[in-house]
Amino acid sequence: MPPPQRLPERRWHERLDVFSVTLITFLLGVLVSLPALRGSGRELDYWANIQRFLGYFLPPDFSVWPETLRALAETFQIAIMATFFATLLSFPLAALGARTIAPRWLVAPARLLMNAARTIPGLIWALIGVAIVGANPLAGVIGLTFYSLGYLGKFFSDAFESVDAEVARGLRAMGADRVQAFQHGLWPHAKPLVVSHVLWMLEYNLRAASIIGYVGAGGLGMQLASYYEYYAWEKVATVLLFILALVSLLDLLGEWVRSRITKKLGGGRSGRH
Repeated sequence: MPPPQRLPERRWHERLDVFSVTLITFLLGVLVSLPALRGSGRELDYWANIQRFLGYFLPPDFSVWPETLRALAETFQIAIMATFFATLLSFPLAALGARTIAPRWLVAPARLLMNAARTIPGLIWALIGVAIVGANPLAGVIGLTFYSLGYLGKFFSDAFESVDAEVARGLRAMGADRVQAFQHGLWPHAKPLVVSHVLWMLEYNLRAASIIGYVGAGGLGMQLASYYEYYAWEKVATVLLFILALVSLLDLLGEWVRSRITKKLGGGRSGRH
């Protein structure tokens, strides 16, 4: 029998794919960024510094729980409203930024707008809100809405592009308009991703709303600022524990909602087949 023929070996650059190039680029970035790890040059006992600083927070002072609960409720309201408005505004912007939905000439301007919204930090957006409506919770809603718009628009457009568009194209070929093709062809598959991103944004806005009070945008930030000013770290610990509890509850709720939606979609697909 003739000896088996060996397959021709590809050159090293022919074996590179997008993932390999991205990984190599990231590792090169890590090597270039190593100087960022340099310290002050002084001999410091890092472990002792950590122990001493954490000791300031213990035990937490739970005597401030009534005012903390009120400020936490206002923080939650700011996060909810900002996420709600950002979600509504993000859908049309994401559709314009998705290559599978919008005309090509609209994609770049829409993505540039989303990039610009993400470039400005949330604290600066809150300052802009304070300049417009004054120091109140509405300023926080305005600031976090525009900041969230950049992220949710990006997430939604990526979700729309990640699903298989063949069903939507088939519906268009059968005479459906763009809205119908999106509703029945793209949306059922993108919905779990969209819900997951909205819940993540709500959790993020809850943490962000705890900080923007530093510039007068309401929420827990004003309470934290006063505690920081007087070095009342044990009261800061109480506020952080309240935030941790609420974020953990939102995380559990998000997991439950995602699992229910995924199970429902899976059951619906199996039932149709």
